[in-house]
Amino acid sequence: MSGRPRQTAVAGTFYPAEPERLSQLVATLLAVAAEVPRPAGLNPGAVAGLLVPHAGLVYSGAIAALSWALVGEIGPATIVLAGTDHQAWADGVGVWTGGPWQTPLGNVAIDDALAAEIAALGPPFAPDDAAHMTEHSLEVQLPLLVRVCPEARIVPLAVSPRLTSHSEAGAMLGRLLTRSRAAGASILLVASSDLAHYPPASVCEETDAELLEPLLRLDAEELRAAEARILRAHRPGLVCGLCGIDPVRVTLAALTEIGATRGILLGAATSADAGGDPRRTVGYAAAAFV
Repeated sequence: MSGRPRQTAVAGTFYPAEPERLSQLVATLLAVAAEVPRPAGLNPGAVAGLLVPHAGLVYSGAIAALSWALVGEIGPATIVLAGTDHQAWADGVGVWTGGPWQTPLGNVAIDDALAAEIAALGPPFAPDDAAHMTEHSLEVQLPLLVRVCPEARIVPLAVSPRLTSHSEAGAMLGRLLTRSRAAGASILLVASSDLAHYPPASVCEETDAELLEPLLRLDAEELRAAEARILRAHRPGLVCGLCGIDPVRVTLAALTEIGATRGILLGAATSADAGGDPRRTVGYAAAAFV
């Protein structure tokens, strides 16, 4: 393992910093997920990628756990995590090439070789550890990942809203992962994004349903167009449809290259379902791509 470890940035805010409290929360979330019926016909072995939300675990954790429980069944050796670069630190796609990521439940190792290969693809991919230092969209996944698949390594990607070549970047990544998988590598691609931000609960649910339709068809361009149409409608309180639309668009293009053809919704909710203010909500969804 090379490079300095990444220390936690949002422990104590987005999830408990105390190992015992965090372990109890994660166990509860996974236990609740185990009681949710799995979509008929979903074969874990056919899953090439997943969508996960990334808000505080008390709000989005029950939905995120639906995807991470599936990861526990798949048991991938490496998980490529494409997350939102909320502060736009990266120029395009910032690849973490440093050391392991720390969590209160233990460290998560980096797949150094694959990270180097992705960074070597060239623009818009580039080594950029700094873009990850304060970003929460991938960090909040790790307590769940550590519990369901503790031996898995990760390759964190920070996808900037300044990226202008989503389909090209996704195709480049997808071709690389296809070659690696064909050579026997066990790799899963995971995109991190929340859905509608800050409308009332009913508007949030309506907006999420409209955006999930193209997302589950892996139609990245229609997803972008649908969000633009929705924002032009000036729905009450709505400021964005997907805060992680950039990593999602890249991931959908990569999954298409890998051979996935559809998404299967595992579950969806709003922050109001977890006790948040129903007048100002955020939407969450978990999906598997096959």
